[in-house]
Amino acid sequence: MKIKPGKFQHFKGNFYQVIDTVTHSETQETLVLYKPLYGEQALWVRPIEMFLEEIERDGKVFKRFSLVE
Repeated sequence: MKIKPGKFQHFKGNFYQVIDTVTHSETQETLVLYKPLYGEQALWVRPIEMFLEEIERDGKVFKRFSLVE
């Protein structure tokens, strides 16, 4: 599973830049390497399954992150 690099929007509204997918050295788990496009812009990783999952809030279903460009 892979995600194309690009600008994504979190379901709460903030924007993030996906840099690439990476592999955990011990578990071989695929992680998404990304940074927020606000604040200190530190690098973060999140399991790809979590990055792509759908979230239910107040009876509505959203993608956690949606590609915007």
